Amino acid sequence: MPLTQYHLDPKNEAIKKFYGKIDIQFAATFLYFNKKGMVQELIHNLKYKGHQEIGTVLGSWYVEDLKELLLEIPFDAVIPVPLHKRKFKERGYNQVTTFGKAIASGFEIPFEENILIRKIYSKTQSKKNLLGRSENIENIFDVEFTEADYDKHFLIVDDVLTTGATIEACSLALSKIPGVKISMICMAMAH
Repeated sequence: MPLTQYHLDPKNEAIKKFYGKIDIQFAATFLYFNKKGMVQELIHNLKYKGHQEIGTVLGSWYVEDLKELLLEIPFDAVIPVPLHKRKFKERGYNQVTTFGKAIASGFEIPFEENILIRKIYSKTQSKKNLLGRSENIENIFDVEFTEADYDKHFLIVDDVLTTGATIEACSLALSKIPGVKISMICMAMAH
């Protein structure tokens, strides 16, 4: 498996995608994603063929590497990048849920899938170019939070990190919560 080992490098390629855009405390990806590679096939099977167990296996594996990190950076909850209600209905599940739940379980923290909401339905990002991925990002997501969410450190999880536009959009929405800190982990990063 093409492991990135980004969790060992605080100045890794994943976090560099956000320099000058948003304040991310920590960013890492588990695997490298190459077109027509093994990781693409795994994620395709997870995302489009209903093999949700792939997310559980990858999350359970990666969280073992990340456990030491929790001592340095205490996360309060895991938040998956949400699907729009229509996309969820079409697919029947969010492909990052099992990955996120495995990470949350390994860290013994809550998995919160009702704080971040996708407001806008969009076609799959994988078929968009760089410009298409970054259009109107500030309007895609919103948050529903209470005072109990103030000053928390949320760990966003997603499947593939490409331009960083999705994580940036999620972070912009989450930044409406007073005192929030944001980190992110993705299954893979386009390489």
